[in-house]
Amino acid sequence: MQRRELGKSGVRVAPIVLGGNVFGWTADEASSFAILDAFVDRGFDFVDTADVYSRWVAGNQGGESETIIGKWFAKSKKRDKVVLASKVGFEMGEGKKGLSAVYIREAIEASLKRLQTEYIDLYQSHTDDDSVPLEETLKAYDELINAGKVRLIGASNYKGARLAEALEVSKKAGLAAYVTLQPNYNLHTRQEYETDLAPVVAKYGLGVIPYFSLASGFLTGKYKTKDDVKGTRREPYLDKYFDERGEKILKALDAVSKETGEAQASIALAWLLAQPNIAGPIASATSTQQLESLFRAAELKLTDAQLKTLTDASAY
Repeated sequence: MQRRELGKSGVRVAPIVLGGNVFGWTADEASSFAILDAFVDRGFDFVDTADVYSRWVAGNQGGESETIIGKWFAKSKKRDKVVLASKVGFEMGEGKKGLSAVYIREAIEASLKRLQTEYIDLYQSHTDDDSVPLEETLKAYDELINAGKVRLIGASNYKGARLAEALEVSKKAGLAAYVTLQPNYNLHTRQEYETDLAPVVAKYGLGVIPYFSLASGFLTGKYKTKDDVKGTRREPYLDKYFDERGEKILKALDAVSKETGEAQASIALAWLLAQPNIAGPIASATSTQQLESLFRAAELKLTDAQLKTLTDASAY
């Protein structure tokens, strides 16, 4: 398994990132522990979460995913085997959101407590906050890095112009700079990233860790038609993907799957890994069995012809 660098940070990670959004949501504590153990025991090391996971679930307050990971660290003693990423910015309660220096200082302490760790390897702005000067946000991160509470910083859900502006502010002010970008990017959702963000990524040498890498499960091949998701829990997430272009993508994935003998999920992730500057796509699992397609993706090398088949089918 060839490890990849997080931008120009010098930190190398396994090429698949385990998404922690399901912990405390569709994976209970016991299942989450088993998934984390299986992931790390296979030599993978990059785990992504956020303070807000999973606040959208009835009865949850946010922090559930971080809390489960923290309990797993305490039980497994595997903190030193994990490159841990978390995020700040989305609302965690009244007055608890954004990227002001005051709130970042408050949020990091809450995350560290839940995670039962002294530091976060990659702390990310979960969403842009144009109500706060970029320099204020970056200065707050710089202080956290100097204090040893954060090692690297990244951005998520930024537009290209704002991302470039933030990177220039860091450069001119001598502050910590974003080394990664976490965008919505997959075989179906390509246009915004490739046209707006990819040029900034290439110019500044960022590492990209795409979320929704499997388009909320659309690219796994589990659902063949829109009728397959009707009435299911996945319908609100998947309905938008079943357009004419989506059907072309599913046919291309099926063709490459038959040719390679690999699962469609592995193929979709392998396509992402073949794109420039991808450090590792994020994918979640609710069982240890689902991890196998993630592991296979890390080893799978698609041919030029197979990559072209997928790229052409998903053209926008």
